[in-house]
This record gives sequence, structure tokens and C-alpha cells, in this order.
Amino acid sequence: MTFRQKYLYGKGPIELNAGRRTVKLTVSNTGDRAVQVGSHYHFFEVNSALSFDRQKALGMHLNIAAGTSVRIEPGGSREVELCAYGGTGRLVGFSGLLNGSLASHPARVEAVRKAIEQGFEGAQGTPDAKPRRAGKESKGSKATNEKKKGSR
Repeated sequence: MTFRQKYLYGKGPIELNAGRRTVKLTVSNTGDRAVQVGSHYHFFEVNSALSFDRQKALGMHLNIAAGTSVRIEPGGSREVELCAYGGTGRLVGFSGLLNGSLASHPARVEAVRKAIEQGFEGAQGTPDAKPRRAGKESKGSKATNEKKKGSR
């Protein structure tokens, strides 16, 4: 006798990442290859050839269904919606820019410093003392580096 597992989702629509802060950003691919970003990748640490305000992406991932991704063609731009990570706020791995807690101001400052040092497009300044809330966004300037970069 075999038992088949059943999933009951309910009758209404399912809201992804309910109650989490979100932000919309325009992302441009300055590289010469397409870049694909998965649903749970720390967006601050995505490919260095993607140009956007990385400060706003600190502690955020794509607000799309798990297991899906977004593709940005070379020379192309698109708007993406990001949402805050849940849980403890400890992020380790990815591109190695932030290896620690989002609650730690020194860890966030170090992540931005590394991004600038390693030539990540859109990395500039220092992060706020506290993580940014949705609706409290300041306008940042776009990176002016015209140099094409390859995949990272």
C-alpha cells in the first residue's frame, strides 16, 4: 500500500512574502553576457556588472516565487521588486560581501566597502545606521563607469 501526499492550499490566492518590506529598483546590465538571478540570492551581491542602487538592496532578495529567476540581457534594463529576508538576518556566502548579521552596522559598512573595492556597479557611500524601510528611500546617483565588465 502506498501513501500519496496531498497538499491543501486553500481556496484563495497565496500572497508571497506577506508583511515584508519591499522596494522596486531599475537594474541595468552593463556587461557583455546575460545575467540570471535566482529567487533567494542576496540582491546586493549579484553580478558586479549589474548597475543599481546596491544600498537599497542590502538584505533583500527578489520578490518572486521560490525556484524561479530573473534574466537581464546585456545592455538591457528591467524593474525588479525586492523583499526583505525573514529569519535572523544573518547572510553568509553569495559573493562574500556580507558575511554576518544585517543588524550589525559594521558588517554592512564592510560589505559596501568590499563592493566598492571590487568594482561592483552602483556601490557607493556608506549604509545608514539602521536598515532602510520601504517608503523611506532617498534618491541615489547612478554609477558613471562606462567600462564594460564580463560575468562574475
